Amino acid sequence: MAISALAACGSSASSSATGAGSAAAAGASGTINWEWALPTSWDPVTSSAGWDMHALGLVYASITTLNAKGDVQPGLASSWKYAADGKSVTFTLRPGLKFSDGSPLTATSVEQNIKRGQTQANSTVASELSVIAKVTVDSPTSFTFDLSQVDYQVPDLLAGKDGMIVNPAYFKNVGSLPTKPEGAGPFTLSSYVPDSHADLVRNPSYWNASQIHVANFNVLSITQPEQILSALESGQVNVAYIAGNQVAAAKAAGFKIDVIPSEVVNELDIQTTTAPFTNPKVVQAINYAINRQAILQVQASGYGAISYQPFPEGFVGYSAKLANEYPYSPAKAKQLLAQAGYANGLSITLTSTSSTDSLAEQIQGQLAEVGIKVAIKDIAADTSTQFLYLDKTIPLAIDGTAGRMSPVEMLDVLYSQQGLMNVTGKATTTPATVSSALAKALTVPLDSPDYAAALQGAVETSVRQEPIHIWLYTNPRIFAYNSAVSGIPSDLVQQRWEGVTVSGG
Repeated sequence: MAISALAACGSSASSSATGAGSAAAAGASGTINWEWALPTSWDPVTSSAGWDMHALGLVYASITTLNAKGDVQPGLASSWKYAADGKSVTFTLRPGLKFSDGSPLTATSVEQNIKRGQTQANSTVASELSVIAKVTVDSPTSFTFDLSQVDYQVPDLLAGKDGMIVNPAYFKNVGSLPTKPEGAGPFTLSSYVPDSHADLVRNPSYWNASQIHVANFNVLSITQPEQILSALESGQVNVAYIAGNQVAAAKAAGFKIDVIPSEVVNELDIQTTTAPFTNPKVVQAINYAINRQAILQVQASGYGAISYQPFPEGFVGYSAKLANEYPYSPAKAKQLLAQAGYANGLSITLTSTSSTDSLAEQIQGQLAEVGIKVAIKDIAADTSTQFLYLDKTIPLAIDGTAGRMSPVEMLDVLYSQQGLMNVTGKATTTPATVSSALAKALTVPLDSPDYAAALQGAVETSVRQEPIHIWLYTNPRIFAYNSAVSGIPSDLVQQRWEGVTVSGG
């Protein structure tokens, strides 16, 4: 399989690396003030949340990119070609690539990044990069990955955090990267206050710099939803991520609204190694007891769709066979609880953060109707990923997937034993049927007519054979923004900013 640079969005901009970008810089103006969550780490190797990719994509460029539909496209690499046996893939970089400090970005830079991601002790991407058995630098602009198995998902994988290239000159002090990123992305971080804001300036060395029309980009973290509209109205932010139940108020205030389909799906994470969730009938009962349509209406004013799987309808991984996997049925839930030995009910604890307390309370009320008493435990949002994903000490929690560049990678993150979002972790073993289905999906080229069926089969097997996630509803990326901002792309997976302009500023 070979991909040409001609497929890249704005492919003519590749000349920016050799000087066209500096000419375009003179025309860049205005500032985006984006209300969004700051990353858990500015280092893609230690980032612990899929959501981080949106902010990390501001300062890092990836080997490949995804288009608005989620299909893989050229990025730092202009093209790639698989060997006939599917066990190696050779990438060609664009000529003249540079990091934001002006130093060259070469195939050796890629090699050093892959090795760090695989070997650094606190790497959160090591398992995802483990398929790369060897990196060979063929020339300054060409490198080959020898793979441990046939894996046609590698170009997808490298469009996200796994393929974000950090300047190796800063590996001597990797401890600084979580707060001082050094990359080759569209912007460069100029100042950063954790839990508050990040200020960035346009990077003229970015390979697609001619498509970056704003001079400054600021990310502001506003943790209280009720403060977001106030920030828009005051001008503190000019683009904000809002919930579905804020759309009406934002429209009434005169802001433009974009509802962008996304891979984000709200869910519950369950440790099926912790009682009472060790009994599959208890997990099934919770699934049947939840009225997803009511939750969607209350939590998001109907924006999105109820879900029983990790991918939204319309995405290649979506399985129609799972479209109504657990229809709302309190009677069925009570029957299952009785069969599990809880005819008189049971008590559980649901972990939440301040931003999800409303959802927690609604779930609490629904489960009470079938005899499940829920105690809500609040934890700080900035510690939730540590306890849930890294320490794996929370038996039941409200969560959400932000999607991944590779759909098989997403399934691996969710369901494999080493997957970051498998909260049971090493306490359990991935069912052989799930491992087999994921492995099969990897062996099918992305352009094969058999790919969709193989991927959907892996989704069906994972959801049914390893019920460690209770899927609730899809969550589109809803932006409210003022009239000065235009051209926001509708990207399914990672929000990009090429083509965006801000007038009058």
